[in-house]
Amino acid sequence: MEVFMKSKLYTFSFIAVLSLVAFSCKTASKLYEKGNYDEAVELAAKKLQKDPDDAKLLDIIQNAYRYAVNDHEDRIRSNSESNNELKWEWMYNEYISLQRLYDAIYRVPSVYNIVNPVNYSSYLVTYAEKAGDVRFDRGLTFMNRYDKQNYRNAYREFQAALQFKPGHRDIIIKMEEAYDYAVTNVVILPMQQYGGYVYSSYSIGGNNFDDQLIRDLQYNSGNEFVKFYSGWDARSQNIRVDQEVDMQLANVNIGRHFDNRSSRRVMKEIVVKETVYKPDSVVKEYAKVYADIITTRRTMSSNAVMEVRVRDADGRWLWSDNFTGNHNWVTEFASYTGDSRALSETDRQLVNRRQEFAPPESEIMRIMLEQIGNDARYRIANYFNRF
Repeated sequence: MEVFMKSKLYTFSFIAVLSLVAFSCKTASKLYEKGNYDEAVELAAKKLQKDPDDAKLLDIIQNAYRYAVNDHEDRIRSNSESNNELKWEWMYNEYISLQRLYDAIYRVPSVYNIVNPVNYSSYLVTYAEKAGDVRFDRGLTFMNRYDKQNYRNAYREFQAALQFKPGHRDIIIKMEEAYDYAVTNVVILPMQQYGGYVYSSYSIGGNNFDDQLIRDLQYNSGNEFVKFYSGWDARSQNIRVDQEVDMQLANVNIGRHFDNRSSRRVMKEIVVKETVYKPDSVVKEYAKVYADIITTRRTMSSNAVMEVRVRDADGRWLWSDNFTGNHNWVTEFASYTGDSRALSETDRQLVNRRQEFAPPESEIMRIMLEQIGNDARYRIANYFNRF
C-alpha cells in the first residue's frame, strides 16, 4: 500500500511539473506571437533556469531575442537621426532594454552560449553621459530666464541629469541653487487681535495656534516649492522671506446663556381603589391625576472670525479670506408641580436631570480656534498650491 501511495505521489508530481513547463512555454509562445519580444525573452530565460534543455523554449528565446534586438536597434537608428536634443535619452532607454535582455540570458549559462547576446554596458555609459549633459545644459538655460517657474523647470532638469550621472557634484550644486530660487518661502505671523494684541492665551491641545498651523502646513502643503516658517525660524535660519501670512482675530463673541421656558400639563388615569369580591372578580376604581411640567431649554451661541491676508516682500497685499468658528451649546432640564404619578418615564428622566452649566470660555475658544485652524490650513494650502 505504501509503495502504491509513493508511486501515485511521484506520478502526480511529474504531471504537475509537465503541466507547469507546458504552461510556461505556452505563455512565452503567446508573448512571442503577439510581438512582445522583450517579455518573451525574459520569461523564457526565467523558465529555462529550471529546465535548460526545453527545446521549444530554446527556440522561442533565440527567435524572440533576434527580433527584440532588431526592434530596438531600428529605434536607435531612427532616434540618432532626430534633431530633438533629448534623442540621447531616448537612445539610452533603448540600450537599457537591450542590456536587460542580455542580463536575463546571462543568468542561464547554457542558454547564454547558444544565444550569444550582446553586452551593451559600454553604450549605457556613453549615452548616459550624453543624456546627462543635455539635461544639465537645459537646466542652465532655464536658470538664465530668472523667474520662479523657470527655476523650477531648471530644478527638474537637474534632477533628470542626476538620474544619468548620479552623485555628480556640479549638477547637485546647480540643483540646490535652482531650488533656492524656485521655492516660495512663507512666514506665518502670530495671530493677533485688531490693535496689535497677540492672542496667546488660547491654544489647541496645549500648542500655540500659529505653531500648530505652521506644522500642519509644513506636512500637508502639497507643493514642494512652497515652504512655511515661523518668524523666529526664518530669522534664525536666515531664510529669504517671499511672502507673509498675517492673521487677525477680527471678532470674538462669547455668548451668554439664554433660557427659554415652556410649561405643559400632563394627565394620567391611575387606579385609586381595588375591591376584590372573588379571586377572579376584582373591581378597580380610577381617578385622573395631573402635573404641570416646566421645561427650561438653555442655549448659548458663540463665534469668532479670523481674517487672513497674504502680502509679498514689498508689502503688497495678494490674497485675503475670512475664517469663522462657531460653538453652539444647548441643554434641557425641568421641574414640576402637582402629582408625580402623572409623570411618564420620559418626564421623570427630564425632571431628574441635573442642571448643566455652559463650558468655560477657554474650552469654547479651543473648539472655535480648532475649526478656524482646520479651515485655514486647507484654504491657505490651496492658495499656495497655485504657485
